[in-house]
Amino acid sequence: MTGPMLSVSELTAGYGRITVLDKISIEAGRFGNVGLFGPNGHGKTTLLRAVSGLLKPRQGRIVFDGEDITEATSRAIVKKGLIHVPQGNTLFPDLSIADCMALGAYSPRARPLEDENREKVLALFPKLRERWRQRVATLSGGERQMVSIGTALMSHPKLLILDEPTLGLAPKIKDELCRSVLEISKSGVPLIVVEQDVEFLLELSQHLYFLNHGQVETEIKPGESLGHSEIMAMYFGH
Repeated sequence: MTGPMLSVSELTAGYGRITVLDKISIEAGRFGNVGLFGPNGHGKTTLLRAVSGLLKPRQGRIVFDGEDITEATSRAIVKKGLIHVPQGNTLFPDLSIADCMALGAYSPRARPLEDENREKVLALFPKLRERWRQRVATLSGGERQMVSIGTALMSHPKLLILDEPTLGLAPKIKDELCRSVLEISKSGVPLIVVEQDVEFLLELSQHLYFLNHGQVETEIKPGESLGHSEIMAMYFGH
């Protein structure tokens, strides 16, 4: 790939009279995985919502896989292969795991690969096979997150966005999920990940953006190194 799969240019967005993102620019999919980090409430989730069509930008441009998607609906963006897993296990609680997986494969580009992708998801998350017919509401938080990511993978993403995938999970389940996300990356799916676990983000990402007050305060490009202590200094000041 000569250019980025995703390019966000001079994007401004917010809610009501509040501006959250102020002319922010990032790119993803050219140099490997992208990690987004920074204090809570400073624009990370808002950026992801704008990119995936859940929030209409006030100005700026979003290009995905060579197409301008700034004004596209979230449904159209999903069909193009840009898949967003939001915070908080927001899947349909009354559906079974099997039903969620089938929904994930609804788009024309994903449907022919449904069987193949289902086996990949179940190899990645063996617990889901054991609970295949259970309702999502009966699962633990970690299992629901596995269903969320698994459903996204059923959509056969060209680019997968994960917003704090380990938020609120017990340490053992969190470690298990982190290993699974690394496996997804190794399978060739490029990722954009928002995560507060600095060590995991450094292990996963080749390209990092530190967001502060709705802007990119620091960009760490591939080949540049940044230690845990330097990141902590960004969060809490020098």
